[in-house]
Amino acid sequence: MRAYLQQLQGNYPEALDSLREAETRLQQDEPDNSRQLLLIYGNYAWIYYHLVNYQMVDYYLFGIFDICESLSSPEPYSVQIPEIHAQKGWSLLAFGFRNGEEATECFQTALRGDESNPDFQAGLAISVFASWTHSSKFHLWEKARRLLEQILCHHPQNYEVKVHLADLLERKDCQRSMELTMDVARNSLNPEDLRNAARLCKKNLLLRAIDILRRAITLAPRYHLLHYDLGLCYKTQLEGAAPEKREEILAAAIKSFQRAMETDPRSIFSRLELAQLYSEKTLLYAEEVYVNLMEELPTASKWCQQIIYLHWGDFLLHRKKLRWEALEMYEAGYLILGGHMEEWQLLRERLREMAKKFEEESKMDRAGAVRRILQLRPEFQK
Repeated sequence: MRAYLQQLQGNYPEALDSLREAETRLQQDEPDNSRQLLLIYGNYAWIYYHLVNYQMVDYYLFGIFDICESLSSPEPYSVQIPEIHAQKGWSLLAFGFRNGEEATECFQTALRGDESNPDFQAGLAISVFASWTHSSKFHLWEKARRLLEQILCHHPQNYEVKVHLADLLERKDCQRSMELTMDVARNSLNPEDLRNAARLCKKNLLLRAIDILRRAITLAPRYHLLHYDLGLCYKTQLEGAAPEKREEILAAAIKSFQRAMETDPRSIFSRLELAQLYSEKTLLYAEEVYVNLMEELPTASKWCQQIIYLHWGDFLLHRKKLRWEALEMYEAGYLILGGHMEEWQLLRERLREMAKKFEEESKMDRAGAVRRILQLRPEFQK
């Protein structure tokens, strides 16, 4: 995966280093696994092709040919083996749970070639769970629950599966969900599992969530999302804090988001959170952050554009008291196609509130103009 990302950025020497590391690990862990070696050799050939080193391309193609021949493939340079499909499934999941449906197909194909493989079975369960998170369809919830339970029955130490099952059961069986979450929090050494466990604790056990994230940070101090989530926990804690505690908690939240920005300087979310927190002390820094983000707007994703418009609008309305400028931001964000449902709903609510305020002030023309904007998109459309 690292080699692929480096190759996308044109960092071919670094990509080759990553492939060499992958090859060394494979030789150490599974020296007879020629099937996995196909993946590495194929990537070698692709990178050397971009480097116009055709001698090395031929070298790795010959290696692929030999492996395909040893596996009795009818094709000289390709072979239908389950590991390839499974690897594609894991790669899709690594790039986001929005790819759950496609990853599910990959693991189903892999299992047709090796139906008892526990790695493929876990991949299928997680893929179906991923699909459910982006659709909320009950049949996917039920299928994901059944598959995740089956994995845990045979592999009770699979903490990734355990935390996903806890997430799935959060509203249906709160007690079991929390038992699973606490087991993950106590025993997992995977920072991502701990991050998910902290997220499940955040609603009712905020201090426990903070402790879990702190532990995860000791395991992966440069993982920016751990610092970001810790900042969100402090921000939640700030809402009900006693006056004498606010300064201390505010400083902890700012420090966490700053650390998130240091480890991922391009993070729009961390910058927005920092701007919001700094606006409690000084508007100048917050405004500078928003202005910079607006300049970067054309290169941001549709979802990030929505979020920037929403936060900038809120800042203009509540901190700067610039109602018309805020209205323009809300309208622009609301009309973006291809964004995220949650932000769209928040922008719609902001526009409804402004229309209602205009009506209370008997400014019917202005209220009508806002209502017409709302009618342009009566329902969320991707």
